[in-house]
Amino acid sequence: MSWKGIWGLQIDLINSYRNPEYVKALSIQIKKEAKQELNIMEICGGHTHTIMKYGLMQLLPECINFVHGPGCPVCVMPKERIDEAIELAQKPNVILATLGDMIRVPGSKTSLQVLRAEGYDIRALYSPLDILKIAKENPDKKVIFFAIGFETTTPMSAVLIDKVIHENIKNILFHINHLLVPPPIHAIMSEKANIDAFLGPSHVSVITGYGIFEPITAKYKTPVVVSGFEPSDVMDGVLRIVRQFNEGRREVENEYSRAVNKDGNMKAKELINRYLEEREVFRWRGIGDIPKSALKLKDEFAHLDAERVFELPKKHIDDHKLCICGEILRGRAKPPQCKVFGKACTPKTPIGSCMVSSEGACAAYFKYGKFLRG
Repeated sequence: MSWKGIWGLQIDLINSYRNPEYVKALSIQIKKEAKQELNIMEICGGHTHTIMKYGLMQLLPECINFVHGPGCPVCVMPKERIDEAIELAQKPNVILATLGDMIRVPGSKTSLQVLRAEGYDIRALYSPLDILKIAKENPDKKVIFFAIGFETTTPMSAVLIDKVIHENIKNILFHINHLLVPPPIHAIMSEKANIDAFLGPSHVSVITGYGIFEPITAKYKTPVVVSGFEPSDVMDGVLRIVRQFNEGRREVENEYSRAVNKDGNMKAKELINRYLEEREVFRWRGIGDIPKSALKLKDEFAHLDAERVFELPKKHIDDHKLCICGEILRGRAKPPQCKVFGKACTPKTPIGSCMVSSEGACAAYFKYGKFLRG
């Protein structure tokens, strides 16, 4: 089969999960079966954008309320980590590279985007493995990879570390900012949050397996349904949650069975564990210090760790006083409740990280807010 034919099949497959008639049928069934008010936190920002983009709020009964969670790695990255990247980028003979929206996120005084405009060598990557080419083309410079993401992207960093070691590449360093999903959920639930159920992140679960959510359902008696990111996935996830409450169950369910199993990708997890380990504590933007919630390079690979090689000072920097990203990430508020939302804070002039990130709740509301109920 030609690439054109394969691409056509992929488009057909995606469209099947966006079929308006199927989504509408799920909507009708949810309205028929929903019997009580439910606050459902979608952990991942990808779910937030699907909910907003496809107007799923309008297709659900008033008793179903979505609560936006901390599953956007850019949104929860504290300013001090961004400041560390900014400090590294300004050092002599350094090329700093990172993925996606991190270049635009403001630190305490400036951003990587502003520094790049001033002439510093800061590069956005399509793949972490692009670092290898950059390093080989610039042997006289240190190339620092500012690694970010949840369990979804951690295997790519682990593969890169593995290649750097086995190819004996001497001019690549890492600033590791990989986060773990379950710890912030425990942190939020320990505050007696008004959350009845979770839509679990599917791409994370491809790596970890859905079994990582079983302690959450056991401890808090709160259902977790791992759902894909297409409209029918989200609606099916909501229907499964409704049925759990109707049947008196509190379990982990796997809606995304086409890609997720209980144990996850064992090879990816093995590679991660070879090079990375849990930090004692990591400070989450808007949430605070959460133990065992992020990863770092193991001590035996300290020579690859930019934090230790450059002896970066540790500090805490508070968010802008007018920004309520922290409350949004904890499920306590929604973007329109922020006084600067859509005014001083827009995608072009972001004050908070929830507006910068393409997965941020504020960015979703700004782009698709006209589709909200009422």
